[in-house]
Amino acid sequence: MTAAAPRPLARGMKTTGALLLTLSAVTPAASVYVIVPGVIQQAGTGAFISLAAAAVVALAMAFVYAELASAFPIAGGEYAMIGRTLGPAAGFVFMGMNAAGSTLAPAVLSLGAAEYLSAIWPDAPARPIAIVMIAGATVFGILNIRLNAWVTGLFLAVEVGALIVLASLGFAHIHRPLTDLILHPVMLAPSGLKAPPSTMIGLATAVSIFAYNGFGAAVYFAEETRDAPRRVPRAILLALALTVGFEFIPVTAVLLGAPDMRALLAARNPFSAFVNEVGGAGLGRLISLGVALAIANAVLAIVLTMARFYYSSGRDRAWPRPVNAALTSVHERFQSPWVATLVAGGAGAAACFIPFHLLLVMNGTGVVAIYALLCLAVIAGRRTGATAHGAWRMPLYPVAPILGLATLVYVLYANWLDPDVGRPSLVATMATIVLAAIYYLVMRRRRGAGWAMVGPADVTPEPRAEPKAVEGVRKSRLPQALRRPPSR
Repeated sequence: MTAAAPRPLARGMKTTGALLLTLSAVTPAASVYVIVPGVIQQAGTGAFISLAAAAVVALAMAFVYAELASAFPIAGGEYAMIGRTLGPAAGFVFMGMNAAGSTLAPAVLSLGAAEYLSAIWPDAPARPIAIVMIAGATVFGILNIRLNAWVTGLFLAVEVGALIVLASLGFAHIHRPLTDLILHPVMLAPSGLKAPPSTMIGLATAVSIFAYNGFGAAVYFAEETRDAPRRVPRAILLALALTVGFEFIPVTAVLLGAPDMRALLAARNPFSAFVNEVGGAGLGRLISLGVALAIANAVLAIVLTMARFYYSSGRDRAWPRPVNAALTSVHERFQSPWVATLVAGGAGAAACFIPFHLLLVMNGTGVVAIYALLCLAVIAGRRTGATAHGAWRMPLYPVAPILGLATLVYVLYANWLDPDVGRPSLVATMATIVLAAIYYLVMRRRRGAGWAMVGPADVTPEPRAEPKAVEGVRKSRLPQALRRPPSR
């Protein structure tokens, strides 16, 4: 009996829609207020150098993402690209990692929203707020993707407005020259201020990389983007450029404009403290509300990406047959993977009951594994010709993947030095890899050696079936990796 081909997602977006969704997944305001304070605690004003160095690493990874996404513009995201270059085993193992790890991201973000809502709602209950936030994101996620792109765009405008206000306050009250941040960085010490060791700036760079992460999310919306092989790489590179600008410029402005550097470095959240001191408590409350809205926007964008991931994994028959059929259900009216969206939202809401520290451990170093596998994938794709059909090729190859791999080795070392979160997170990541590999071996034994990823243009065959063309794309124009039906 031949299984029916899953209904394809409708291609209704251009570059702008994919870019808005991707920037919302990055959520620059939340990165500035949640991640960058940790960078400043480690490196002081050396955070300027750390963020600049991390931007170079992020550019290298954006090149890697863009080349792979151009060759394999598939809603499964990273696992689909890894599987088509490093082999199905690597792809399915990463699929299991992503299912276990990235599902926790909405809980991590939404649980942190209560801290910023407390500026206007003292003693805001974190868990109920997080669950309501994820539930709202799930309901919106079922709607048409173009509508979601514009909804996230409106929230993004509020987020960017808050960052513009932050930058304006800093540049309007400059107290030190830019050269001080480059040549004479300082950090907090018991005796006052001192120069940070270069090792601390290096460790802070490892954290800074996470502040820019998310620019690759555009690939998850590739099957809903017109002319995806060209537009998705463009969205990835634009998302990185805007992310760096939205984060690096306000942070620089605050470091230059802080009236009392010692007080700024001693603050639990230096940006909230700066706004309250320079702009007043009222403005501080407004910006805190903007950050909370940015987190809600990020939760929506992440639920959307995870829904596409689950939809693709169901099409690739990664789960039992009834689960696959449900995950590939597409809403008649909204053209969205509605069951997969409910699964993504439900899993995120359930994760809110996991202790927050454990969430950080389980979700902490997964991005390192992603980046490392993608660097290896783009090298393998070049060597074997698997990515030769792509519409975009990175400049100066192989500088980007080599730089990415070298940096990731250092990030792993930096995480190992952190006994509270980093080291346990590495152990958790390795455990997830082992469990995912075991699941792959069990499922492969059940399905046989012909179990393979099929892609958006293919029928899931049992037995072999002729693939159908993607909506608006002729079969003859599809990349060979997507046109070839899997053998039994």
